[in-house]
Amino acid sequence: MVLVCEQRSYHWTSDTEMSQRTERRGIHVDQSELLCNKGCGYYGNAAWQGLCSKCWREEYQRARQKQIQEDWALAEKLQREEEAAYASIQGAQSQPQAQPQASLGTFSKFEEKKTNEKTRKVTTVKKFFSPSSRTASKKDNQEGKTPSPSISRQSSIETDRASRDFVDFLKTMQKPGREVHKHSRTFIESMANKKDLGADELSEYVQDFYQNMSERLMTHFKVSSENVERVMDEVEKYIMTRLYKSVFCPETSDDEKKDLATQKRIRALHWVDIQMLCVPVDEEIPEVSENVVKAITDVIEMDSKRVPRDKLACITRCSKHIFSAIKITKSEPASADDFLPTLIYIVLKANPPRLQSNIQYITRFCNPSRLMTGEDGYYFTNLCCAVAFIEKLDAQSLNLDPEDFERYMSGQASPRRPETDSSWPQVDPGPVVSSPALAKVYQNLELLSGLGGRQDRVLAAAQSLQSDLMTWQESVGQEVQEIMEKYPLEIRPPAPSAIDSDVENDLLPPPLTPQVFAG
Repeated sequence: MVLVCEQRSYHWTSDTEMSQRTERRGIHVDQSELLCNKGCGYYGNAAWQGLCSKCWREEYQRARQKQIQEDWALAEKLQREEEAAYASIQGAQSQPQAQPQASLGTFSKFEEKKTNEKTRKVTTVKKFFSPSSRTASKKDNQEGKTPSPSISRQSSIETDRASRDFVDFLKTMQKPGREVHKHSRTFIESMANKKDLGADELSEYVQDFYQNMSERLMTHFKVSSENVERVMDEVEKYIMTRLYKSVFCPETSDDEKKDLATQKRIRALHWVDIQMLCVPVDEEIPEVSENVVKAITDVIEMDSKRVPRDKLACITRCSKHIFSAIKITKSEPASADDFLPTLIYIVLKANPPRLQSNIQYITRFCNPSRLMTGEDGYYFTNLCCAVAFIEKLDAQSLNLDPEDFERYMSGQASPRRPETDSSWPQVDPGPVVSSPALAKVYQNLELLSGLGGRQDRVLAAAQSLQSDLMTWQESVGQEVQEIMEKYPLEIRPPAPSAIDSDVENDLLPPPLTPQVFAG
């Protein structure tokens, strides 16, 4: 898909109704380029060489069938050559009938060994070029092994929930529901033996299952097309939740390598700002800034989802927040030419984790009808265009000098926006920043530094108070000691008294009053 850059102008109005017009380089993609190269009217995909899922499958199957025929022809040719070579060796090594019996016995053993070797080689060549040899060999190797860990492991909470929801949904369909559940479980069990297949082969198996299941529902059970879509959405959710760990970023693919390359590329482009991409978004407006943050959050959240449909939903929500931000900024509905540059800006600021793996996962295992039509397909196609643009971004795309572009990419320098060519408010005082978002960051950093100074002052006052308290405690203790030394406390022992003493006997109650008897 070709990305075309053209000169475009944006008109901004300040609070004082003063307007400025700046000439910048914009990003433009003809909407016809988003469609399938075959002209079928569906949305194309860069991963499918600009074709829609339907046309890509047809091309893939056609090429695969051609490759199989060529492999079989090569196998037969090798077999004939090997048979001819063996026949010539056998004729050259044949012995006269008059040789001793021992020689005949030795030759018989040699002939038997050679025959076995020939049979083994021919069989190996046929298996190598056979389209089903890979699957058959995997089955033979795994007959005596334990089940796949991904199937026999303890189901996660999300997997259990998906299974319960799937069963509850199918209960309303009775007989068709039982049929769908049976085939879905059988398919998941069969995929346990296909973990080592290539990513395209795994995708082919899943897409074949989708197609066969939908055709069976429409022809055998006479289910309406609308209900078939609902059933297939639930089938996709159930199957892909169960198979997620084995088919997402498989070891047989280079998805992880592409993820690292894309993340490195986006990190190197951290200096690209709104003005360079000609993004019609004013983040100084609170509602716009909120929509930008939500869009970044949604595109990052895509990696946490398991179902391709849920990942597409994150892309759709992100795109709708982008359209809202553009509409608020421009006070008019956003156009497609406004949407793509803003989506590129969001992807650069978000740097979503495993972006390439998520795009490939959606491409391979999503219900094909979602990618071919509708808003999900449109937004997903634009995301693929945005990633392709980021990978090919150069100095000309940003209207920069090639030397400056290389210095920015290497980190030797960073761009600075001229004050006379700016429609965004500057942070004053403070460093010159490349976007309103960074201006907000600098403002927050200034507030944090002020809070840090206040915290230091509070800590200093607390230490001073602690020192004063210790000094006061020592002074009070010293004064108490001086008083005790000046006025010592004297404790006198009580005077002894007799029990029958007449002192205060009148105050005693009658039972205790001493009685005097005459002698």
